[in-house]
Amino acid sequence: MNDTAEMLRLEGVSKRFPGVKALSGIDLSIRKGEVHALLGENGAGKSTLMKILGGIYRADEGRIFIDGSERSFAGYSDAIAAGVGIIFQEFSLIPHLNAVENIFLGRYLKNRFGLMDTAAMKRSAQQLFDELGVRIDLGVPICQLSVAQQQFVEIGKALSLKARLLVLDEPTATLTPNEAGHLFKIMRELRAKGVAMIFISHHLDEIFEVCDRISVLRDGANAGHAEVGATDVDALVEMMVGRRIEQNFPPKPVPAPHAVHARKLLEVPHIQLAKGGPVNAFELHEGEILGFAGLVGSGRTELALGMMGADRAHRKTVLRNGRPVRLNDPTQALEAGIGLLPESRKAEGLITDFTIRFNISLNNLARHRSAGLVSQASEKQAAGELSRRVGVKAPGVETRVATLSGGNQQKVVIARWLGHDCEVLIFDEPTRGIDVGAKAEIYGLMRELTRQGKAILMISSELPEIVGMCDRVAVFSGGAIVATLEGDAINAGDIMRHATSTSITSGSLQ
Repeated sequence: MNDTAEMLRLEGVSKRFPGVKALSGIDLSIRKGEVHALLGENGAGKSTLMKILGGIYRADEGRIFIDGSERSFAGYSDAIAAGVGIIFQEFSLIPHLNAVENIFLGRYLKNRFGLMDTAAMKRSAQQLFDELGVRIDLGVPICQLSVAQQQFVEIGKALSLKARLLVLDEPTATLTPNEAGHLFKIMRELRAKGVAMIFISHHLDEIFEVCDRISVLRDGANAGHAEVGATDVDALVEMMVGRRIEQNFPPKPVPAPHAVHARKLLEVPHIQLAKGGPVNAFELHEGEILGFAGLVGSGRTELALGMMGADRAHRKTVLRNGRPVRLNDPTQALEAGIGLLPESRKAEGLITDFTIRFNISLNNLARHRSAGLVSQASEKQAAGELSRRVGVKAPGVETRVATLSGGNQQKVVIARWLGHDCEVLIFDEPTRGIDVGAKAEIYGLMRELTRQGKAILMISSELPEIVGMCDRVAVFSGGAIVATLEGDAINAGDIMRHATSTSITSGSLQ
C-alpha cells in the first residue's frame, strides 16, 4: 500500500434533511491502494456520506477532492467519470438481462458498421471475470445467478467503468463464509493494483482481516480514525457507541418480569425458517419487553414474521398460554391475540387517506355490527376511547391519518391492536422516523401496556432503545439467535460484540 498518495479527501461535509442534520463536518481521507473501513451504528450517516460521494445527494457544506483536485458531482455519472464506483447493498442490476448486458448497459460496444458488437462485449466481460477469478455464466439472466455471483457482476461493472475508488456497502451481508473469503481475495488483488476501497461492514472481524485503516461515524459526525494494527474490537465498539444510552427511558420493573415466574404468553420451542437453516427458540412472558437486536439483514424481522405466519417457515411449534396454536397467516395470529406493528407503518400498517376511526376499527368491524349493519356510533365511541387511551393527539377520530405526525400514526396502529385485545404485541422499529418527544411517549405507552400484563416483542436497530427498554435481549447474527442478554449484560458493547459475530449457531432464550 502507498502510505502517502491520497486518492480521496472529504473536508467538512455536512448534510441536512428536514428536521434532521444527517452529517456534520465530516472529514475523510482515502489513500491509493488501501482498503478503508467506514464504521458506525445504523443511522450514523455512512450511507448519506457515500451518496454524496456518488453524486446522488448534494452536500450542503464541504468539499470533495479527487487526486488533489476539487470536484463537484451533479449526479452519479459525474462520480463515475471521476473514477468512483459504488456497489450498494441493494444491487443496481437489471434482473432479466445477463451479465454482459448489465455491464455494458447504455454504453454498448459497436463494430465498424455502427452495430452492437455482442462478441466484443462478451470477450471483454469474460476477461474481467477471468481477472477477478470468478466463473459467471454470461448467457443467463442475472436473476438466475447466486447472490455472490451478482455481487461479482457489480464489481466487474464498476471496474469496467475504470473505477479507481470502489465503495462496497455491506458486501458480505448475504454471502457464505467461503464466498466472503473469495471476495476478500479479490479485494487484496485490487489493492495491489492500486485500487482504493471504502469497505462498510458491521462484522468487525472482517475489518481486521481485510482493511488497512478505519474511520468511525457517530450521530453524523467523526468519532475517530485508527490504523487497523493499532486498535481492537473493544476500542471500535466504544467509538461506535460512545455515549450513555440508558437515559430518558421509563424505569424497568424490578425484579424483571420473567424472574418472578410470570405467565408465558408465547413460547416457540423451535422455529426453522428454511430447510437447513438455523433452528431458533424463544419465549415471551407476561409484562415483559423482549428485544430482538442485530444488524440489518440478521434475520430479526424474518423470524417474527415466520412465527406469526406472515412469512413461510419450514417448521415451527408455537404455544399461546401453554397451548399449541396453528399460525399459517396473520389472521390466525390475530385470533390468537398476537398483533404486529410493522416496520413501515405507512405502507403496511395504515391506510393514511382514511380516518383514525376507520384505521382503528379495521379488521374489527364485527364488534360494531348489529342486525348485519355496522353501527357507526359504536365504532366511533370505541375508536375514541382507544385513541384517548394511547394518547393520540388529534381534533377527533374523523381526522385523516395522513395529517398526523409519525408518533401519532404509530399510536393509531397500537390502538387498533388493543381493540382486538391482543396480549402479545410485536413492535418492528417502533420509533423509526419519530421525533424525540414522540419517542418518549411511545416508550411510556409500551411500559404502561406491560404493566397491564401484555407482552411486547420489540425489533429495533437502535441500540439506545434496545438497552433502555428491554428486559431481555435476543441478539441475532446470520439468521440465528447467538446470545440472550439480561440484567447488566444488556449494554451496547455486549450487544455489538455478539451482533458482529459471524458464527452461525442456533440459540435459545430459555
